[in-house]
Amino acid sequence: MSEGTYQRLWEASHVTLQELLDREQPLLEPVPDRERQSFQYRLSALYLHYLGLLRQFDTVYDQMVQPQKRRLLRRLLDGVAGRVLELKDELVRTDLCESHCLDRVLQDLKLTPADLEVPIPKYFLLEQSSTTKERGLMLAEILSRMEPLTAEDIFPGIHRTEAIILVQKVERARQGRLRATFMREIRKEEEKDRKIQEDGQRKFSQDQAAVTIQKVWKGYLQRRRTQQDRQTEMELIGMLPSPNQVEHLCIIAQACHGEDVQRLRQLEKEEEFQLAMVKAHGSLTETEGPDMKEKMKEQIRQWFIECHALTGRFPDYPDESLGGSYLIFADKTPEQVRLELEMQESKKKEQSKEKEKNEQKKKKKKGKEEKSKKGDADTMLQVLPSKSVPVINVGHEEYKNLWKTRNESVHPSQNFDSETLREEKRKEVEMEIRVQVDELMRQELKNLRLAVDREEGRPLKAPKKKAGKKMGKKEKDLTPDRSLDSLYEELVIFGLLKKSEAVALKDYVGDCLYLGSTLSLANKLPMPSLFDIRQNMALYGVLRLGSPDIHAMAPLIRSILLVGPPGMGKKMLVKAVCTETGANLFDLSPDNLKGKYPGKAGAQMVVHMVFKVARLLQPSVIWIGNAEKNFYKKVPKEEREMDPKRIKKDLTKALRLLNPGDRVMLIGTTARPQLAEMKGLCKVYERILFMPRPDYASRYVLWKHMIEAQGVQVTQGLDISALAKVSDGYTPGHILQAIQSVLNEWRLLQLSQRPLVASEFLGHLAKLDPVYKEEEESLKDWYFKTPLGKKSLKLSKDQLEAREAQLAKEKRKK
Repeated sequence: MSEGTYQRLWEASHVTLQELLDREQPLLEPVPDRERQSFQYRLSALYLHYLGLLRQFDTVYDQMVQPQKRRLLRRLLDGVAGRVLELKDELVRTDLCESHCLDRVLQDLKLTPADLEVPIPKYFLLEQSSTTKERGLMLAEILSRMEPLTAEDIFPGIHRTEAIILVQKVERARQGRLRATFMREIRKEEEKDRKIQEDGQRKFSQDQAAVTIQKVWKGYLQRRRTQQDRQTEMELIGMLPSPNQVEHLCIIAQACHGEDVQRLRQLEKEEEFQLAMVKAHGSLTETEGPDMKEKMKEQIRQWFIECHALTGRFPDYPDESLGGSYLIFADKTPEQVRLELEMQESKKKEQSKEKEKNEQKKKKKKGKEEKSKKGDADTMLQVLPSKSVPVINVGHEEYKNLWKTRNESVHPSQNFDSETLREEKRKEVEMEIRVQVDELMRQELKNLRLAVDREEGRPLKAPKKKAGKKMGKKEKDLTPDRSLDSLYEELVIFGLLKKSEAVALKDYVGDCLYLGSTLSLANKLPMPSLFDIRQNMALYGVLRLGSPDIHAMAPLIRSILLVGPPGMGKKMLVKAVCTETGANLFDLSPDNLKGKYPGKAGAQMVVHMVFKVARLLQPSVIWIGNAEKNFYKKVPKEEREMDPKRIKKDLTKALRLLNPGDRVMLIGTTARPQLAEMKGLCKVYERILFMPRPDYASRYVLWKHMIEAQGVQVTQGLDISALAKVSDGYTPGHILQAIQSVLNEWRLLQLSQRPLVASEFLGHLAKLDPVYKEEEESLKDWYFKTPLGKKSLKLSKDQLEAREAQLAKEKRKK
């Protein structure tokens, strides 16, 4: 697409953004609990609109060339992503559930399930590709220095005589198969000749033979035309894939090539802009810097004289934290500045006194008033104040003031705007010079005070030091003398830092839940689909770890627990988060820690090292497989030597020290959460995502996607619907095993002669043990004992009781 297309898309995005910002204010008003559904509907609609806006901003930022616009777009993109995460958190607090039934909202807004997909900004990987490559090379170098496997270990030795015998067996088998095929064809020909001789050859006249041939040929032509028309119609309405995949792939390749060209132009324009910034800064410092410095000094000296003439004393110089001499340069008189400084000091004293009084009042007033307030708060729904909306507002205002009315025909080659650049750099130069002037004028003010105080005999007041904020607890560094490279190498050698497989999040295939609202109205709790699980991982894992700005704005989530039966793709999701964000993968699983860093001091050291390296090499994912073992109710006898609970306390402490901006995520996976202590597990893992067996829609998509991934074109002869129905209770892992067992190399070679049918997969599926209903019900019961599960269950019961009471009232009226 052209630059004009992206410019129009940017303009349209800001029109949508203005509408969304206008809808933000009503959400801040508290709503009673009885209007929960309408409140949830408004939140869901706003969430879907922001998702679409995030997709548009990502497209424009990825392809926009002008460097100044890209900087504004980046701030808007991060702000919108932060708002999406905030709205997701609000939906969880409103629905009391991690998955949301948005089918009714989709239908009202005339959107498709594809609009529910969380877009992952492309710059996550593009802008840190060099860093990711360096880490990969470092990891590969360390692994290569470890003991490599010899050829004897990889390929077991075999005697020459045995090898010859093996080759002879294979060759004789091949010749036997060829002879059998040849004899089969001869027998078929003999059987055909024998039947013709027994039945006798029927004689046709020339006209009869021509009519018969015409009948057959015309019937064949008509059947072929009908089949082609039906195929075209089904392709048109999207019920069948287009057979011309080559043309489709060529179009996609051309589009990707165009995008790559745009990215190369971005790099060129960025280099030009960086050079221009350096030149503009230098020229402004040389040409306008001395004049700025003298002007500031004159203004400050005049302010000293006027304040002394009015008040009889020299003013206190504003502190750097308050802006320094910037307060003086504002359009205010010396009296106003002095009064403001005095008011700030008096306000601080009054605030400290008020805090003490309020604390005493709070201690005295406990009882009825607090209970009533708690009751009101529990029954009111309200959106929390946002960190990202102010960022979006600032960016939107900058667009309206600077770029909305700008004539784009002035810069057809998408060069930077030199006037705007000089204005920005002038402010930076002014700030730098102001810092220098402040240091000089503070000393000058000190000298003036000393001279005047000697004449007037007035004692000099010592400047009051501003009380700093109390710092929270800091982690004690157990490895102060160790370098980052040595710690990194040690973790790799001990297998605690691993190379993650490249897995895209989109490869975790599944369809969304289309009847969620219908199930809710029928008093049935809808279970999350594979699509919902993928979206939650994109929101909780990928978006937060991808950008430090998004992580700082979004609600802080340090840990996630994936709960589901084996084969649901929990490890795959962990690898996908690492792939999409370029994160390091640390493995703190109990099985991986067996025999490493023994004792209490060893457990403390390993947790400290992992979290220290994870913070220094952000983003990072710390994975704990079989997470229930860290919180066993009772450790089994066979695992007592391993001591799986030894890192429990240190893990909890290390997680508390993660702050907004620390892109470190702890992800646990478990298939048996019932064995763990509920309190300890929920204390460490802030978000618990339940992964039930896939439903029919997800199984249908899984079968189709996995078969096509093996290089097989799905035809009408292969009944995917029947396979999806038969495989109820099986996980994606089971389905993949069955497909790989059937579609081996020999079967793939036979596809042209013998097409694939659904019955071939049934035997392999029957050999696998499905996830029985009792096992899944056990996991569901455990999930509804978690804090969020309890709230969700209570809400559904309350809603059911309210409906029954309403029906009873209506019956009484009748």
